[in-house]
Formats: sequence, C-alpha cells, structure tokens
Amino acid sequence: MVSLPENMTPPLSCDNLGGVFGPDPTQYAMTSVLGQCCDDAGQVYLAVYLPTNTPIALKKFNMDKAKDEMDNIQNEIILTRQLRHPNVVVINAAFVLDNYICVVSPLMAFGSCRDLLNRHFTEGLPELAIAFILKDVLLALDYIHKKGYIHRAVRASHILINEYGQAVLSGLRYACRLVKNGRWQRNVHSFPSSTSRNLNWLSPELLEQNMQGYNEKSDMYSLGVTACELANGMAPFQDHPPTLMLTEKVRGFAPVLLDFTTCPQYSDTGQQNSNPNQAHGMPSDAINSGVGDSVGSNGNSLEGGGLASRRFTDHFHRFSELCLQRDPEHRPSAAQLLLHSFFKLPKRMNAPPLPQLLHPVIPLTKVVLGTESSEDFFGVADRLSDLDLNTCEWDF
Repeated sequence: MVSLPENMTPPLSCDNLGGVFGPDPTQYAMTSVLGQCCDDAGQVYLAVYLPTNTPIALKKFNMDKAKDEMDNIQNEIILTRQLRHPNVVVINAAFVLDNYICVVSPLMAFGSCRDLLNRHFTEGLPELAIAFILKDVLLALDYIHKKGYIHRAVRASHILINEYGQAVLSGLRYACRLVKNGRWQRNVHSFPSSTSRNLNWLSPELLEQNMQGYNEKSDMYSLGVTACELANGMAPFQDHPPTLMLTEKVRGFAPVLLDFTTCPQYSDTGQQNSNPNQAHGMPSDAINSGVGDSVGSNGNSLEGGGLASRRFTDHFHRFSELCLQRDPEHRPSAAQLLLHSFFKLPKRMNAPPLPQLLHPVIPLTKVVLGTESSEDFFGVADRLSDLDLNTCEWDF
C-alpha cells in the first residue's frame, strides 16, 4: 500500500473534467471497497490520486467476469468522456491493469440514492430532497436527449450525490443513439442488452418491442418509476415476475406515490378503509392487479401509522402521474418537466440545501478529509471496510 501525504485536497467538483488525472496505476492508492456493480463483476474503491492528494472513486472491472458487459463498459467510457455536463457522471481517466479495466471518477460523498434508501431512509426520502434530486436528473436527461441519446437506465442506483448535494446521473452503458447515419430518428427499436436489472424501470413501449418503437420519452417513464422508488423506499414491481410486470405496464397500470391518499387500505383519517376497492377512485381490477400488489409490497414498512400520517403534495403526485402516462406522446419532455410546479416547492418553502435534508447522513468526504495523517486515514479506511459496504451500489 502506498503511504499518503498528511493533507489531502478536497475532491474535484463533477464539472471539473480533468486532464489532471493520469493513467499510471502507481499514482493511485486504493484503501477500501465502497461497493460493487455489474453483478459483482466490478468493484468500487475509495482511493487517492497521489500527485494531487485527491480522494477519488476507482472502479475496477474484472474482464474475465464481465465478458458479457465488455462492449457496454467500453461504450460507456467512450460516451461519458464525450459528455460535458455538471449533472452527468465524469470519467477522469481509464486504463487497463492486468485483467482489469480501471475507471476513475470523482468521489460521490453520499453514494447513490439506492444506498441512501437502503441504509438511512427505508421508508423513502423527504419530498423536498426528492425535488432537488429529480431536478438535477432532469437537467442531465435534457442534456443527454439533446445530444441524441436515450439513457434507458434511470433508477435510484444510477443517481449519485456528491458532497455539495448535487445529483449526478450515471449508468450510461445502457444508452443508445437517436441519430443514425447523420439523421435524427423519431423512434428506435433496439432492445438494451444485459438489462435484466433495469426491467422494472423500463417503459411499456420499450418492453413491448413492437413496430412503433420508442424514443427519449421512455426515459420520462423511468423517471416516474424512480420518483416512486425514492418516495416509497422500494422499487415498484420488485417482487413481481417479469411477465406480470410487463402485463401490468402494457395494460396501463402504473406505480404510485404511497401515502394515505393513494394506498387503498387507509382513509385520510388513518383508519382502515371498509371498502378499499373504491378508495380514491382506484378500480377493483387495479387493486387486484400487480399494481395493487406492488402498492402493498412497497408499503410493508409503512403498515399501520406510517401511511396514515404520510401525505405528499399534489404537485408531486401530478409530476409522477405525468411521467407515468401510458402513451409516450402525452408525457412531457425533460425540458417541459423542469418547469413543473413541483420544483418550485423548495424555494417556496425556504428549504435548506440537500445535504441538510439528508441529515443525519455524513458525507464520506468529511470522514476521509477529517483525518490529519496518513495513519489516521488508513484507520478510517479499515473502519469503512468493517461496515460491509460491499452491498452498496456505486454504479457510475
């Protein structure tokens, strides 16, 4: 292990697009594992770039384990290095070391949104925090779409949060081009490879694989599913077989934000509803469909008083409903959704910055940069290893 200088500089901002990071493996000191991705074919390490003493995240892909993903990984590196946006993940350097592909990115101090849900907000993130996060994601999607790409993998594990509370979109290895032979296509028909982990977030038109194809509006549907994931703490349809999930989406049933206005088991008084099939206008076939099951499974941690006391704003409900419309022609674009009233709530309610809304979560940079010597740093690294962070998804 290479020893570290006593003082480390703060991590670079996501809009610092590097040129400062070299491809020499000896310039990086890896300390502890932060998480895994690509079905354990990749590991993310907390590391330090020694020439500038900068803590970074270094992802190592085992080429033997990731044979089926190699094309996607290489395409992601090439595409990401071409993009320049503060809300799109940065790849500062990439190089080959033995049988590993190594990718260097800024350290995301709060990890992914999936990490936050798993470890700290099991019943869902605060609504104002979600507003901050989804606005940043929409800015990233608007940029990606205007560049002629469809993301095809918008989900909580692909949304990373840096120490300043800035949301950064990752997962670009599943992206596809809307431009072919210099011409902009209205729709595409290709199905993303190695996408089994993303099925629950994909739009019905993408899953159908029919002659009509799909376009960038499919990302808006995935964003709606992600909104429900962030709000409810669990991914919709996660306990469902793929065929049932597909059937539900094709029939037009969509996930919902879970509070006392949408959960059929409770009325707005917090008492169990005697006729749940008529609760809030939800039809009986929806109650008995996979969507009803999805609502129930997502609400397990909120049984009893949780759902009875929880209420999302009408702005948030309308936002998710717009994203999750069955007909992609009726879904707004990313640019249009950025004007939605939901994103005016933080300013209207004088909300604090996102890091404060995520309290008591401590950003990793404060833990690392609070050390005064290399010995202290490695002590922190050892304690991080003891936290069993291997289950985290730092999927940039």
